[in-house]
Amino acid sequence: MKRFAVVLLVILAVSLFAPAVFAADEAPATAGPNWVVITAGFSMAIASAAGGYAQAKASAAASEGMARNPGAAKAITNMLILALVLIESMALYTFATMFIRVK
Repeated sequence: MKRFAVVLLVILAVSLFAPAVFAADEAPATAGPNWVVITAGFSMAIASAAGGYAQAKASAAASEGMARNPGAAKAITNMLILALVLIESMALYTFATMFIRVK
């Protein structure tokens, strides 16, 4: 059910924004807010928050796993380090994309 809701929200978002994107002409000559900079800041904030939450959940799960099974602590530690690297890469990719888009 949760997966269906996520798919439905993605389809809804695409169907709402697609007409505006395809109907847009060239950039207007008036000086307005630089939306690329604003959205880049929001994307970095969201990626940092999601990364922090995911790292906290991974650390908590690894700590619980080591407490339940001390013999598997080395394997759990290795998997935790790999998971933390992959989670942190999400924020780094967002930062790199933001840095490239905002000149």
